[in-house]
Amino acid sequence: MRRETPLSARPDLLARLAERVAARAAEHGLRRLRTALRGDGARLVLNGRELVDFASNDYLGLANHPAVRAALVDCAQRHGVGATSAHLLGGHRPEHDALERELAQWLGRERVLLFSSGYAANLGVMQALLGPGDVCVQDKLDHASLLDGAKLAGCQATRYQHADSGSARRQLAAHPGAAALLATDGVFSMDGDLAPLRELVTVAREASATLMVDDAHAIGVLGANGCGSAEHAGLAPHDVPVQVVTLGKALGVAGAVVAGSTALVDGLVQFARSFVYSTATPPALAAATLAAVRVARHEAWRRDRLARLVAHFRRGAAARGIALGASATPIQPIPAGSAERALALSRALESAGFHVPAIRPPTVPEGAARLRVGLSVLHAERDVDALLDALSRALKESHDERRNRPRPDARHAGREARARGVRLR
Repeated sequence: MRRETPLSARPDLLARLAERVAARAAEHGLRRLRTALRGDGARLVLNGRELVDFASNDYLGLANHPAVRAALVDCAQRHGVGATSAHLLGGHRPEHDALERELAQWLGRERVLLFSSGYAANLGVMQALLGPGDVCVQDKLDHASLLDGAKLAGCQATRYQHADSGSARRQLAAHPGAAALLATDGVFSMDGDLAPLRELVTVAREASATLMVDDAHAIGVLGANGCGSAEHAGLAPHDVPVQVVTLGKALGVAGAVVAGSTALVDGLVQFARSFVYSTATPPALAAATLAAVRVARHEAWRRDRLARLVAHFRRGAAARGIALGASATPIQPIPAGSAERALALSRALESAGFHVPAIRPPTVPEGAARLRVGLSVLHAERDVDALLDALSRALKESHDERRNRPRPDARHAGREARARGVRLR
């Protein structure tokens, strides 16, 4: 006779969640919200102290640009704030249409479609394009939204070795009969390095796969016209059939668009659930974004200055013996190893007047915690030099502390290791 499980035996979901939070805290990985008061875009106020902000993605300094702010205020005063409904139910306003047309022209695309966020755009694209029996092959370090999009689509998802086109080719070859999407970040958000797009274009063509590039951290920054990683790599727009462009990084506003062919956009309007079932972004926000796009398109000096600032940072780091990741973009990672050390370095920099948060697992792999410096045209070279001086001091103090830390008794370490089933070498 079947025995019923008592209802009281069910796990308590909130208690289980609390246990997971406690475990993350024990691993120095706990995230906490901090309310920041912003100043001029390169500075913010935390706990009553003004800090030079090196955590922002406002690469071109547009979040507080006068033309962008004026466009937002003017539209809100004339038409209100909220769109009040989804795009397909009357929420699509002239401001949305004008923004989509300008972005399509800038990016050299037939059409673009506006989403409420980059996360929503990636989910919508993958859910519309893929299904059971299909395969999504993507870089091991792709953004979480790309990984989640493949899960939502119900397809088979595989990940190739980071920035390794040969590994991507082998993954696609392992699924010869399946419809395939090859997806990658253009600029990787935690490492700042670039995807090998020219090689990936070749791989996609040879395998009859569709290439999708999330250009969140490349738009406005890379390419002669700021059109992103494909332009930077010398590729034509049609070489990347699906391009996702986030509007909340270099453009300083919010939202995202998917750029591609008319067939792609028509399909997304029908089947991308994160578009169909979401309220349209505020028309005033679309107006502000249009102003930001026009500044980014026509003020190329911002990209030039940003590139010079990146070079200045890297030269200064090398002169001070500071190890950096291999990045030529405004995202500059400083390896720290453990989450505990990354937190200590971040706190030391905050004490010195700089906001550089620690990036820890699970955002990055175990043992790969780092500081992530984000550079903006709003930073002066003296800001960069002062940060590097403070970072050099913090790294030296951290090194000295680790060197002077008492080493555990070897016999005790051996007992602990055996208790965990670990073999010392």
